[in-house]
Amino acid sequence: MNASAVRTKILLVEDEPDLGGMVSDYLQEHGFDVTLETRGDRAVNLILSESPDAVILDINLPGCDGFEVCRRVRDQYSGTIVMLTARASEVDEVLGFECGADDYLAKPVRPKALLARLRVHLKKHSVADDATVSTIRIGSLLIDPSRRLVQLDDRDVEISSAEFDVLQLLATNAGKPLSRADIYQAIHGVRFDGLDRSIDLRISRLRKKLGDDPLHPKLIKSIRGTGYLLSLEP
Repeated sequence: MNASAVRTKILLVEDEPDLGGMVSDYLQEHGFDVTLETRGDRAVNLILSESPDAVILDINLPGCDGFEVCRRVRDQYSGTIVMLTARASEVDEVLGFECGADDYLAKPVRPKALLARLRVHLKKHSVADDATVSTIRIGSLLIDPSRRLVQLDDRDVEISSAEFDVLQLLATNAGKPLSRADIYQAIHGVRFDGLDRSIDLRISRLRKKLGDDPLHPKLIKSIRGTGYLLSLEP
């Protein structure tokens, strides 16, 4: 690696010394510039002032928890946020996505999986920064990857970054059924374990925000035994 090359900046917010040190060392070995912070309240100021390329954010933190950190910065910070938790609860997962997290990993942290997911999210943000990325229009639905903007009937639709990723993937493959495994692999960069429900949760929230009847969806359709499909005639 060229010594003058700009290293991707990661803010790791973790108050467990052993875990924080292990993750920090692993990411630095793979070319990242890692800053370790142990308090949630200080992390808010660091995120807003330093604008790192990605934040790895524990939930249980002194000062303020990870959910509150995410809420405070999300409107002003457009980078990747990956949340970590020892609580394998679906409620926590939903709260994380509602706060604006891009991804969610349960402890114990698997460094290789974390690295793979970080790379996928950073690549997506890099593509989104490319002004040449084409806008997708399907009927009255418009998706602008460069601005990560969604409009329906010329009205802005407020969706999280995690929900945008799923919608953009479905729109890019409009009319083609995608399995949960395909979606999971594309979004997270790792193989689907058959248990994670994050894709289903995002689809459910997207339908609600897009006014798509969950019992008889016309926009995002469930394909029995396969996965989901974005209709070409929303």
